[in-house]
Amino acid sequence: MRRSSIQSIIGILLLLSSCMMLLPALVGWFYQDQTTVAFLESATILAVLGFALYLPVRQAQHELRLRDGFVVVAASWFTLCIGGAIPFILLEAPQISIIDAIFESVSGLTTTGATALTQIDDLPRGILFYRQQLQWFGGMGIIVLAVAVLPMLRIGGMQLFRAETPGPMKDNKLTPRITETAKALWLIYLGLTIACGLAYWLAGMSGFDAVAHAFSTVAIGGFSTHDSSLAWFNSPLIESIAMIFMVLSGINFALHFLAWRNATTLPYRQDAEIKVYLAVLLSAAVVVSLGLYFSNTYQSAGESIRYGMFQAISFMTTTGYTTAPAHTWPSVLPIILMLVATIGGCAGSTAGGMKVMRVMMLFRQSVREIHHLIHPNALVPTKMGGKTISGKVMYAVWGFFFLYMASFMVLSILVTATGIDPITAFSAVGASIANLGPALGEVGNHYAHINDPAKLILAFAMLLGRLEIFTLLVLFSPAFWRD
Repeated sequence: MRRSSIQSIIGILLLLSSCMMLLPALVGWFYQDQTTVAFLESATILAVLGFALYLPVRQAQHELRLRDGFVVVAASWFTLCIGGAIPFILLEAPQISIIDAIFESVSGLTTTGATALTQIDDLPRGILFYRQQLQWFGGMGIIVLAVAVLPMLRIGGMQLFRAETPGPMKDNKLTPRITETAKALWLIYLGLTIACGLAYWLAGMSGFDAVAHAFSTVAIGGFSTHDSSLAWFNSPLIESIAMIFMVLSGINFALHFLAWRNATTLPYRQDAEIKVYLAVLLSAAVVVSLGLYFSNTYQSAGESIRYGMFQAISFMTTTGYTTAPAHTWPSVLPIILMLVATIGGCAGSTAGGMKVMRVMMLFRQSVREIHHLIHPNALVPTKMGGKTISGKVMYAVWGFFFLYMASFMVLSILVTATGIDPITAFSAVGASIANLGPALGEVGNHYAHINDPAKLILAFAMLLGRLEIFTLLVLFSPAFWRD
């Protein structure tokens, strides 16, 4: 294992994360909210740690192997999540416990959007901005950002990209060089963020709120600057803008890149995954809206459609914005929302969940097995987009599905064992591993009242979901550490 190269990369990431503290420090200074010192102290601590790790091994020039990539990804996320908690811990008012600080940092960087904080409207502007910034950087993946600068260190980056990129098709590259791929993804990501922020501002948000919510919308994070989330604005126009950009951010960013580069909508029209993604979104929106209307939850069909459609999109894209108390809705509606969140967005997007592509593969393979029972001698290949799926990919998808469900069950039992009621525990784990945020029961609005052991378990579930199970669990295999 290239330990010196891994150490130098983590050191560089700590230095970059120290730079991340400067912008919220500037925001705190501008609004004079007494948070600037906390951010500058955090930046100093991270910079010192970063230099301490980087300087002794700055001459390391080893090419990273795939196994090294998994270690770097996992170690970087754990390190940056702990580092991201430092400003919350150093904050003088309000005082935030270490566990809550770690929970908030992990939730932000993994774009889960579950918060352990209350009275968000009263938080200092510097902290509000920092929470949104955490989600924005976590949305595309801090490791992908690092890949763009690794050539300067003469260290290969393809292994990191394969370990970090969401979705089963990790060997595809948009451009011949991996660094160009990372830059292309960030340009698309930045462009969507700017467009979203401008749209929010023109729709009536303040400049601060527009930037803050653009960060979390495109990152599919769900953090807001208000306790009541987007319901605070009570604006159908703002909600419509949020829905558009949530849907766009839930689409494979490779399609955005190809459509932009070739100035054509053909990549969208030819992609099988996006068709299923939009079909499930529409179906969920219709079912939830009808359920709200016929249960007389709202007085008019217009209100039922408004709130039903928004929550269906917010849950399936795993954004977690709320405009209504969905966890209190009648009948099976909250369960439907949690199920579509488990499906999640498209592979290669900033969304969480299992990903539509994997669900499609599982469905088609299941249909194939049924057909094979009827016609044992028939050769029926499993296809996606007109191409036959290899057995290697299908085995990986089935393995992911098993580990996803096994992790969900084990973590749910552990959270329940801490004293939390089963509905809250199971929904909280489901929301965390899907990187959704809001759940059912006691955590419908926030996670402030659950106990500390449960918060740590849920933070691990967030990382597990963000790193797509394999990347993290592979580190627990003894075979992985054998030379």
